Amino acid sequence: MPTLRFADLGLESTLLLTLEEEGYVTPTPIQAKAIPLILDGRDVLGIAQTGTGKTAAFALPILQRLRSARRPSKRCPRVLVLTPTRELAIQIDENFRSYSRGLSCTHSVIFGGVGKRPQIQATKDGVDVLVATPGRLLDLMGEGYLDFGEVGMFVLDEADRMLDMGFIHDVRRVIKELPERRQTLLFSATMPQAISQLSKKILRDPIRVEVTPESTTVERIEQCVLFVEKSDKSKLLAHLLEAPGIERALVFTRTKHGANRVVQKLERAGFDAAAIHGNKSQSARQRALKSFRDGNIRVLVATDIAARGIDVEGVSHVFNFDLPNIPESYVHRIGRTARAGASGAAISMCAADERGYLRDIERLTRQRIEVIEEHPYKSNAPEQKPKPQGGRNSGGGRGGSGRGGGSRRNSGGGGRSSGGGGRSSGGGRSSGGGRSGGGGRSSGGGGRSSGGGGRNSGR
Repeated sequence: MPTLRFADLGLESTLLLTLEEEGYVTPTPIQAKAIPLILDGRDVLGIAQTGTGKTAAFALPILQRLRSARRPSKRCPRVLVLTPTRELAIQIDENFRSYSRGLSCTHSVIFGGVGKRPQIQATKDGVDVLVATPGRLLDLMGEGYLDFGEVGMFVLDEADRMLDMGFIHDVRRVIKELPERRQTLLFSATMPQAISQLSKKILRDPIRVEVTPESTTVERIEQCVLFVEKSDKSKLLAHLLEAPGIERALVFTRTKHGANRVVQKLERAGFDAAAIHGNKSQSARQRALKSFRDGNIRVLVATDIAARGIDVEGVSHVFNFDLPNIPESYVHRIGRTARAGASGAAISMCAADERGYLRDIERLTRQRIEVIEEHPYKSNAPEQKPKPQGGRNSGGGRGGSGRGGGSRRNSGGGGRSSGGGGRSSGGGRSSGGGRSGGGGRSSGGGGRSSGGGGRNSGR
């Protein structure tokens, strides 16, 4: 069977030339399935995890359809893309900028945490594509600076995360302001019941496009879990990070304060690390991301919400410092490694009061996560009930950086996330590049092993 090309999807020559310049060779499955449908004007329900190329799947056909659309009126966008976080909004806007070279397409991005005036100026004469977070969008709409009466295409991206962050009411308020006649595209990494119900209300005769089984983890990612006392987690993390195979590590915590504490302890242990979460200013978050991308720091510590939109190649390891209290979050975290065909490892640290979260994750992913018994901070404590988490959000209160910043109703980024574990707790299958002494798999630290037991003794 011949290889499918972008030209086979109905894209015009200007976009094809841009894709060639960007190094795009063949479409990903979500692109191959969604682009023709969107070009045909159909509503689409897309189930695709992070890293599958879904932004291009909707951005490319949108740009082509805009070629025949009339210019927007003052304060009016022609296309509205709604997304949960600042980082993801910036990333999507940058994608539109890249793909629209050679096209007379205007685009703008608005989000909270920064001044409103430049955003008001950028949209006052109308804009073809507006990418926004819900809070700031509603602020500007309520103050009369935006009019949605000419929106012909609406994209709800990362819908599951949007709901998880408490934005469901804001999303409904935005949808009420949109014209009845429009094309709607809804993308989500998972399909919980709430998303299914929402899709039935806002999509008209949609085509469902699903490129991965619902809530399954990436096969290329090796996963493992280490039982540890909560008080020993920082020491265990520092021990694991000593392994030479860990090139670039993303560490997930459940709260913003927890992220700060982890960074402080890692720095005291001699590691270069930075934190990214809702309490950080936009400039601080961008600096941390740039340092991580450029390789100036090897470890980035993030809450789930702040990590949404992080698109960094070469993340070799994901560490779950805290297990997510929402099992779908594990799937999102795990998607930060093993991109573009690479392999990856995801390592979870599980305290006694997190055992229930681990079982929930295993039920969702339909697989057992390997237990690494051999590490210097092993806990034999019996399972405990978790402390109340304040509902579905992990921090309990509203917290965060305000409505527009994408972290309202979540004080620690404890919404859905996507994490994982690897078969070893260091670099690859064993932390020192090979099997540890004593016949078991090593848990990190340059191949050191703290015992001679077997690989796994169950739970």
